[in-house]
Amino acid sequence: MTDTLARPPAADATADFLPLKGIDHVEFWVGNAKQAAAYYRTLWGFTPVAYAGLETGVRDRASYVMVQNDIRFVFTAPLTDSGELAEHVRRHGDGVHDIAFAVDDVTSAWRETTARGAVSALEPAEITGEKGVLRRSAIHTYGEVLHTFIDRSEYTGTFAPGYHRISKPAAAATGQQLLEVDHCVGNVALGDMNRFVDFYRDVLGFSQLIHYDDKVIHTEYSALMSKVMQSGNGRIKFPINEPADGKRKSQIQEFLDYYLDAGTQHIALRTEDIVGTVRALRSRGAEFLGMPHEYYAALPERVGDVGIPMELLEELGIEADRDEEGYLLQIFTKPVQDRPTFFFEIIERHGSRGFGVGNFKALFEAIEREQEKRGNL
Repeated sequence: MTDTLARPPAADATADFLPLKGIDHVEFWVGNAKQAAAYYRTLWGFTPVAYAGLETGVRDRASYVMVQNDIRFVFTAPLTDSGELAEHVRRHGDGVHDIAFAVDDVTSAWRETTARGAVSALEPAEITGEKGVLRRSAIHTYGEVLHTFIDRSEYTGTFAPGYHRISKPAAAATGQQLLEVDHCVGNVALGDMNRFVDFYRDVLGFSQLIHYDDKVIHTEYSALMSKVMQSGNGRIKFPINEPADGKRKSQIQEFLDYYLDAGTQHIALRTEDIVGTVRALRSRGAEFLGMPHEYYAALPERVGDVGIPMELLEELGIEADRDEEGYLLQIFTKPVQDRPTFFFEIIERHGSRGFGVGNFKALFEAIEREQEKRGNL
């Protein structure tokens, strides 16, 4: 099999033992939460809505909750030099620690997943505050990443007890249109992809949407393999990548070498205006991977009309791909921190449920050019 797109049957709510309503939030553990919050406000256009730290009675960490439409990011940094959070940042640098799911019943979610083999990270618990009760539980997945289950049905606060609402946030950058998390990509070590595919299938009830092997995702020098898993209702999509043998080091192996573990490589953010979004981000200094002119010269024959002039796509560095269901537009940032690990994808979908298979070779060559600059190819 190479790049098969599965078409799962319509979701049966009675058969879905883990009904996930969507991604509640993504928490990053970082070296400096205040600076991270400023970066995501002034460049990416996120609004700070809640804070926890010394001023709110939290002694070991500071956290900023940042929101844009249906995207909620939390940036948390240690205030001491010891403990799990400080060690995580020391070892990995900035990275994703928690991809949290919204659910109706955190106890059922925890019980169903741990009964199927998940390792518990937090037994079902209630946190009571002035704005009500927040319920949560959590399990481990690849590397040190968690999946926390969140029930907000009896909580009316901005984020969680212990966080104070930011009543007069500084103005966020404008011009971009980032709507929701489209997918989150995990990188795992060679030989681990199928193990975590089985984990998401057997423990969380996900199904396999697409499989890309190293015959599809390769260049002259490197390759990788990827399987895309989706939740029972199709709302959450997690590609899982592992490196494949090649002449030189793949982008997945570079990630593993610098993150020192399996982890979340990138998050794709969906937009309905990729041109306006990329223009706004570029104007504020966002750095994107570039494609050669030859890529755009071949694009009209490969994808046809995508509603945007090819000259404009080339000017902004936006890629396009088409499949039997429609087309998509996408672009990838360079790493957004010092280590060559985490980056973002911006994606605009027009029917296609794919991930831009037609762009893989050109994209990987662009990534390899960046790896060569870093001396890591």
